[in-house]
Amino acid sequence: MNRNVCQFIAALASGVVFGFGLSLSGMLNPLRIQGFLDVFGALDPSLAFVLGGAVVVAAIGVQVMKRLRHPAFDDSFHVPASCRIDAPLVFGSILFGLGWGIGGFCPGPAVASLSMGLPRTMLFVVAMLGGMTFYDRVWSGRA
Repeated sequence: MNRNVCQFIAALASGVVFGFGLSLSGMLNPLRIQGFLDVFGALDPSLAFVLGGAVVVAAIGVQVMKRLRHPAFDDSFHVPASCRIDAPLVFGSILFGLGWGIGGFCPGPAVASLSMGLPRTMLFVVAMLGGMTFYDRVWSGRA
């Protein structure tokens, strides 16, 4: 089978499993996310278990990756080359956190939530894509 087809099928399968997991855990509901972040109000700690599970799975994946020469459908693993914490990373993290707290979505759950057809979700995704396009076309050119 063609390598590009295998990559596409693997990416599609990963996305389906990810989306199913988000749906199963209730993470497509922005009120659940905002409840997790509302430490002085109606705190909903369920997201901590989802995040903890994700950390365990990622840690196992990193250990497996370290033992492999290359991934199944590519020549090399694509990992960050830099571990430096700089101003753009901090600013981007703050911006991500603000968007996550205000909107109740981060990119993965927002895209998965499009299947529900809610106007609020569609607005968030349009704004997110606008911000990504702005960064790609305008901001990243400054570096």
